[in-house]
Amino acid sequence: MRETRIMTEDLRAAIERSGYYPGLVTDAVASALGPEPVTAFFVHHDAIFDPGMEVRRHMTVLALTPTRLVYSHTDEYPAEEPETRPRAETSTEAIRFSRVSSVSLTRVVPDPASYLPGVTMPSEVILAIGWNVLSHVELEPAHCGDEACEADHGYLGTITADDLTLRVSEAADGEEAVRQLLSFVSALSDATAPAGG
Repeated sequence: MRETRIMTEDLRAAIERSGYYPGLVTDAVASALGPEPVTAFFVHHDAIFDPGMEVRRHMTVLALTPTRLVYSHTDEYPAEEPETRPRAETSTEAIRFSRVSSVSLTRVVPDPASYLPGVTMPSEVILAIGWNVLSHVELEPAHCGDEACEADHGYLGTITADDLTLRVSEAADGEEAVRQLLSFVSALSDATAPAGG
């Protein structure tokens, strides 16, 4: 493992390279990190098109310290009037490892028959992290299986943690971004594994 001082400088450099309000993002992440060093990180800058065909950029920074997962997200909002400037909103959260309830990684492999362990890279990965602050509820009407039955059988549903979902693909972000996210997830899984287990 590299020195944590170097890792912190690498995080700052990755934020600078994104070109997305680097001073604002660096300041927000640094305040959430406090005095703790960075042991692993992932920086993801993305652009989306809203229904009005305006481009909105956003950035997610994930950083691990020896005790916490730091999550920072910055959204850009276009100017509301022609003479005004866009605005940005940054939120950060620091989550103790003991609070992380789930780390889920979905890998998409286009030609699984030719997959070589440790060699073949997924074409995209989807990371979901839950720490039980936000949940996603899916409900559907329950039924007994009788097509003619009109009785009210209530609802069936599932509740899943929905604190963070992040998708990275080779086509949109490059193979190196996929590789970096896989490395970050490995470090996060190690950090959140139960002690002695």
